[in-house]
Amino acid sequence: MMELRSTLAGRIALTAFATVVLLFLALPIVVIVVTSFSKSAFASFPPDSWSLGWYETLFADGSKWPGALSLSALIASLSTVFSLIIGVTAATALTRSELPLRSAVYALVLGPLIIPHIVTALGLFLLFEPASMLGSPLAIALGHTVMASPIAVMILVATLRGIDERLEDAAASMGAGRLTIARRITFPLAAPGMVAAAIFSFITSFDDFYVSQFLSSVGTLTLPVQIYNSLMFDIDPSVTAISALLIAFAILALVLVGLVRWLGSGRQNALLSVETATALGAPGKETP
Repeated sequence: MMELRSTLAGRIALTAFATVVLLFLALPIVVIVVTSFSKSAFASFPPDSWSLGWYETLFADGSKWPGALSLSALIASLSTVFSLIIGVTAATALTRSELPLRSAVYALVLGPLIIPHIVTALGLFLLFEPASMLGSPLAIALGHTVMASPIAVMILVATLRGIDERLEDAAASMGAGRLTIARRITFPLAAPGMVAAAIFSFITSFDDFYVSQFLSSVGTLTLPVQIYNSLMFDIDPSVTAISALLIAFAILALVLVGLVRWLGSGRQNALLSVETATALGAPGKETP
């Protein structure tokens, strides 16, 4: 591979191959976005004529999309909060404690990512149905938390492992307690990872279909379920418009994650100098 990259022909070949792969992966997205500007009553690619009509119908009076969008946003927000609480707690235990069978516990936490989502959704249905919680936004948010929290745990475990523990040890040697160390060092350094975990947890909940389908009711249809119903039981080209907006939202979220990671990349070296460690607390005295 190194010999291939060292020649002009090899670099051109690798560039061409990478370009073809990226275009292949992006092709479905491009088709959806282009089709959303079609004026035809039937989704077609390429469009015969161009219009913003389907975007206008998304938020017209009596449209079904605003309610589904707001419900998905509410459920995703609740799921994000729950996932962050679980993620911070689990990641701290996995990286900052002598937890027995740590690898087994970590594998158990990541289990929902390996098990097929429809199996998890069926289990959640059987759990919430006797409690008459089907259709409850809280039940759907808890179900989404099962899917989103492993992602938050993975991100936060990687973040905490990337923090130099000597910074925490230096603060402890100067008399800072556990809460002070967490508040002044660990959490500020882990802030980019926490923001990334929150964004990915939100996206995971917002885009989930299987759990929402099993736990929803007629009055609580999330956006993915509403899109599915529109495709199955109705001919509604506005689905392409809402899909294009979801694509734009996902791209914006990924850009935000990259920006947060870039802003926090140099924070570890700049946050705690020798003077900062000294200011955290005098020996034998807990800093408030």
